[in-house]
Amino acid sequence: MNKRHFAEKCFALTTRLSLLLCAAVLLFLLGSILFQGIGAMSLEFLFTPAREFGKSGGIFYQLFGSLLIVLIGALLVLPLAFGTALFRNAYNSNSVIARVMDQSLYALNAIPSVTYGIFGLIFFVNFLGAGISWFVGSVILAIMMLPTVTLSTSQAMAAIPKIYNENAAALGLAKKDIIRRVTLPQSFHGVVTGLLISLARAIGETAPIMFIATAFSGVKVPNSLVEPVSTLPTHILELAQQSTDPQALQNAWGASLTLILLAAIFSGLALFLRRRLNREGRSS
Repeated sequence: MNKRHFAEKCFALTTRLSLLLCAAVLLFLLGSILFQGIGAMSLEFLFTPAREFGKSGGIFYQLFGSLLIVLIGALLVLPLAFGTALFRNAYNSNSVIARVMDQSLYALNAIPSVTYGIFGLIFFVNFLGAGISWFVGSVILAIMMLPTVTLSTSQAMAAIPKIYNENAAALGLAKKDIIRRVTLPQSFHGVVTGLLISLARAIGETAPIMFIATAFSGVKVPNSLVEPVSTLPTHILELAQQSTDPQALQNAWGASLTLILLAAIFSGLALFLRRRLNREGRSS
């Protein structure tokens, strides 16, 4: 056995061991959350308001607040991300601009989530005086989701065979008609995938919204755009500080399991819809 072959064998073995180690850690964490949290899961837990700062009751308002913030954030980011990707692939012909846009999106995607929270606190809360507002939290999450959704959409648009657009143009379709009849159907799976993956990430974020959108207790359904909400991540953080109380700890595990299940649902939907929409787009 020569040195090169030996090195390749070692590299392959190291890669497999790393994969097994990561999988084992992931399974251990998920198994622990499932084992500890399954006892708290029930319809009553999901649809009952929290009481005594979360020590008793359920997580209804926290679940509602989390879904409200991320879904409104998704609605805010969708047109901006699609428009940016459309400009990048359909209207821009300058390779330098395209490269700058790509690098900027990758850089934004690598920014720690706490930085977005600090920006929201300084700009929206302190400078604009918006106060603690769930809508501001949605705006910050939309900014945080923008790179992922834009990159996913842009890559889906770039993967469309050029002959599709050329054939459409040869048939006399205008630019807007080509976008409506070719670009959008063929790249819609990228929009949906990026959006759902971003939702799976955003719903578990604490740092970007903790100081600008959420309250730890005492809030229900907001009546305006400038009121706070309670979310699952902040609720878990609050309950973790009461870990000496068995009931509070049990509720924390139940809220953690709910959060994991929501992220898994969004990720599973992304995989399912990507395959289905991609297949329908190719057949249309």
